[in-house]
Amino acid sequence: MRIGCVMDPVEGLNPKKDTTFDWILAAQARGHSVAYIRPEDLVAEGNKAFCWSAPVTVRRPTADDPSHASVGERAYGPLSEFDVVWMRRDPPFDTDYLYSTYILELAEEAGDCWVLNRPAGLRDANEKAYALHFPDAIPTTVVTHRKERIKAFLEEMGGRCIVKPLDGHGGAGIFMLRSDDLNVNSILEVITEEETRFVMAQRYIPEAREGDKRVILIDGEPIGGILRVPASGELRGNIHVGGRVVQAELTERDRALAAMVAPRLRKDGLYFVGLDIIGDYVTEVNVTSPTGIQEMSRLDGEPYSERWIAWIEEQLAART
Repeated sequence: MRIGCVMDPVEGLNPKKDTTFDWILAAQARGHSVAYIRPEDLVAEGNKAFCWSAPVTVRRPTADDPSHASVGERAYGPLSEFDVVWMRRDPPFDTDYLYSTYILELAEEAGDCWVLNRPAGLRDANEKAYALHFPDAIPTTVVTHRKERIKAFLEEMGGRCIVKPLDGHGGAGIFMLRSDDLNVNSILEVITEEETRFVMAQRYIPEAREGDKRVILIDGEPIGGILRVPASGELRGNIHVGGRVVQAELTERDRALAAMVAPRLRKDGLYFVGLDIIGDYVTEVNVTSPTGIQEMSRLDGEPYSERWIAWIEEQLAART
């Protein structure tokens, strides 16, 4: 396959943790070529999609060679040159990200290439609000601008709840509210930007102290998971804020939650997804650039990125 990968600077990839790095490595091992496309390299000419791209090769750093990537000469051409295009730009989902999906959609609509995840699906699936489509899978939730509604919700939840911005990522902006905290009004003023910004309030799940589970889905099927355990004194289990990663078995409830969301994910063309599960509930549906596959592969001793590439090969063969 000829694969184009829209991503942030390749120099910034973490070869020990980055899922995109692992995908490229697995694709190379299976004989496929990968080209590096920066978001600013995307171009629309009329209703046709083009880009500047450069061949990229990645490798595990060694003591003799600490570099992890080699990038070739950049060239201009149509996106139709690629069989598959991965959209792996990291959040935030800002206006520039939105415009990128418009250009990628032109290529998809023309049947030129297969874009993963589907651009329209990326636009529709806010990683916080998308979970609202699955009321039986999520904790009690309210989305609002209004400070008084959140304060009422806080009391309804017994004096403790979680609040977070809808456009946050990586654990940024998440607070635990307690009704006896004198900072509640100040926190809500800041997080809602004086009631001009939507935020999500959710019932606090006590199992959060044990960690939140990242479950990776390929085409709606759960293939494995990791548990991200918060550091002492920390609310969030996100890896980059000090969360510790441990092996996690998929439970019957995890599989049931995946089954609840899978039909809609498939309909929306969201093929590689990371569900965040705390206790018995889905808290987020990560679709832009879910990570965790390297940690999962190391802990389970399974080459999960190879499974992803093999799935793409099978699907592409069936489409042609």
